[in-house]
Amino acid sequence: MATAAPAASAAVDAKQLDTITVTAQSREQELQDVPIALQVVTEELIDDVAAEDLSDIDNFVPGLVIHSQQPTQPSFQLRGIQTDDFGIGTDPAVGVYVDGVYAGRGGGVLLPFTDVQRIEVLKGPQGTLFGRNTAAGAISIVTNRPGNETEARGKLRLGNYGKQYFEGMANVPVSDRAAFRINGVFNHSDGWIKDAVTGEDLNPENNWATRLGFRTELGENTSAWISWDHESLDQKGQATTGIVPLPPAPGLPPFPVDETAYLDPREVPTAVDAVGNAETRTFDGVTLIVDHATTWGNLTSTTAWHKYDSLNRVEEDGTNRSYLYIDTANTEHNENFYQEFKFSGSTDRLDWVAGASYFQEDADQTSEVNLLTDSVDTMLGNTGLGPPGGLFGPISDLANQFGIPVNLHDLPWNEKFVNTLDTKAYAAFGDVIWHANDKLNLTFGLRYTRDEKDFTWFNDHRSAPALDAQLDMLDAVGFFDAIGMSKDMFIFDVAFIDVPAMLNKGVLNRDKKSWDDWSPRFVADYHFNDHTMGYASLAKGYKAGGFNALQIDSEFDNEDVWNFETGLKQTLADYRLQYGVSAYYYAYDNRQSIRLDTTPDIPRYVVDTSDLEAWGVDFDTRWQATDGLGLTFNAAYIDSTYKDYVTPEGIDVSGQATGIPYWSAAVGIDYRWYLDNAGDVRFALWHSYRGKTRCSDESQSQGTCGVSPALDLGEERNLTDARIAWNAPGGNWSVAVYGKNLLDNQYVSGLGTYGKTVLGTVGARVTEPRTYGLELGVKY
Repeated sequence: MATAAPAASAAVDAKQLDTITVTAQSREQELQDVPIALQVVTEELIDDVAAEDLSDIDNFVPGLVIHSQQPTQPSFQLRGIQTDDFGIGTDPAVGVYVDGVYAGRGGGVLLPFTDVQRIEVLKGPQGTLFGRNTAAGAISIVTNRPGNETEARGKLRLGNYGKQYFEGMANVPVSDRAAFRINGVFNHSDGWIKDAVTGEDLNPENNWATRLGFRTELGENTSAWISWDHESLDQKGQATTGIVPLPPAPGLPPFPVDETAYLDPREVPTAVDAVGNAETRTFDGVTLIVDHATTWGNLTSTTAWHKYDSLNRVEEDGTNRSYLYIDTANTEHNENFYQEFKFSGSTDRLDWVAGASYFQEDADQTSEVNLLTDSVDTMLGNTGLGPPGGLFGPISDLANQFGIPVNLHDLPWNEKFVNTLDTKAYAAFGDVIWHANDKLNLTFGLRYTRDEKDFTWFNDHRSAPALDAQLDMLDAVGFFDAIGMSKDMFIFDVAFIDVPAMLNKGVLNRDKKSWDDWSPRFVADYHFNDHTMGYASLAKGYKAGGFNALQIDSEFDNEDVWNFETGLKQTLADYRLQYGVSAYYYAYDNRQSIRLDTTPDIPRYVVDTSDLEAWGVDFDTRWQATDGLGLTFNAAYIDSTYKDYVTPEGIDVSGQATGIPYWSAAVGIDYRWYLDNAGDVRFALWHSYRGKTRCSDESQSQGTCGVSPALDLGEERNLTDARIAWNAPGGNWSVAVYGKNLLDNQYVSGLGTYGKTVLGTVGARVTEPRTYGLELGVKY
């Protein structure tokens, strides 16, 4: 966590950089004194790039990647490690914390920024300091607490594609010992894709959020802070553009799919027909933090409760043809509780932190596949599981020829998996810094964690009430007897048909398992002088074991990562320059990843495990070149490869790249013109770069790299954002113009291949185009 001195209208101190204070080690320290690879995102950077949630800042934090086109199902990657899984049986590898509280799994993590003061990205395993599910690192978000001064501010942002964004805050002291603070955010845009047939806007934004906080002092040594957060998201799900050439209806696409013939989704129209297409979420959270100071140290109690309900239903085929129709839906309910007691203190030689925590989570999830009887017919014909022309359409047409008024065309077909999860996690931790002498510090930390999970699977036969009513009619008039068939031949499943699912249709299955972990860290840091510090560390991180939500009775053990790191941080005060560099190597065992297994006739999602290793370098620097000109440069290099991995398709990719690019970088330039009594003008330009995906046999089989020259999947990415703002004298008013993705670079962010091997369809998702707008601000 970090704070930076706010930008002022007065000239920057010509002799020093702003001091950034962090609490990454549960202690207040200057950034340059922390022996961790760490990047701080300040309020100023958030404003510079018009960031509205975490996904807007990842481009400017090299090594961090956030997949966010589905805000209720995001995934986080740090230093090449991520868990790309929507199932509640799997935890993330990057922990997100808000005011020190674990935010939980993906569905309730990617929330709008509400009164954020700073964001801290800790790279590398943080198992000792942060605990479970920080095998790759941790993201810590710190919000503003109620203060002792009356203040208010508002920000209105209007832009292209119907963008309307408003944020407001009021801080109201009620006495010299208590204050309220309320913040609200409203966000809407029409979306930047239009349906070529209906003209309907796709990929819209529509959400609002609020935060209410109250702080009070309970005597001379005790203070309490309570906050309530609420968010409401209600918009269409992500748009999917079909990239397989289609013949005129009712023709079928070529099967099997010719990947070299893919179309460029940036150049072809989008036409979809998703039924009930929606992404919604309602989130509520309460946090209570009580601090009590004693003569020996401090005691902090943190209590938090979160609850959210979400729905994400999106089209998979990318067409508006009923005989190719397929969509997937994910519905979640999650409620969790967190309690932590932390003790901290210091002496001349020791700084120490110790504590214990408890986390409980209750979750329900329904994963659905929705088709129409016509698309089921296509699936049966393509896979050879039925007659070439399908089953329902030909039978319906035959019945009509005999004068039976029945219709088996375009009737809804639903299959679903229902899961529940009850998680309990207990932890005890301690971390001690020993100041061996004036220059050398030695740190030892250790955390013990126990995870207990109770998981259930329930998968029933397909649900198609309208179809069954028509089949009952045919059965009642003796049609099936006349043609020598049975109604039962029309009752089957096509989505969840692996052996465990077929053997357990309509049966509730339950499994309970517990995992234990000891996560230590050892650090030595040496201060060569007041401005230069070098360090070396060995730390372990882990991610809890779990269950594959879509494969009955499957389980997997903890992920473990050992990370060795060495680094140097230096401040050259005379040059107003500050930099940090670190080099690391990690070995990652039993990494969990969800992937689409295409070996059976009907593809299925499985959780696969692999071992990998990586080494890399992180570099960051800040330079206040002149009183008005500031420069920032951050870069990351990583070489990530599989140690031991054979894919479900039997592809041995041991020794091959895991797909992570070698390089990512971000550079920022800002300049402030001081206009005497007319205020000031500040210009900021940020550019980010992410290198080309390192393809392997595994990534090509998954359609995430290579495959088609028209798509250039995994190409290098460049993003440029800019903002110029005038601030009135005293800072009470401001007017700004901003632009995001100024060069209008769009990239294919992923392929929807769920229907590829059964329908012959593939959908693509594309990153946002250029957006721009006007921003008005007021402060009191």
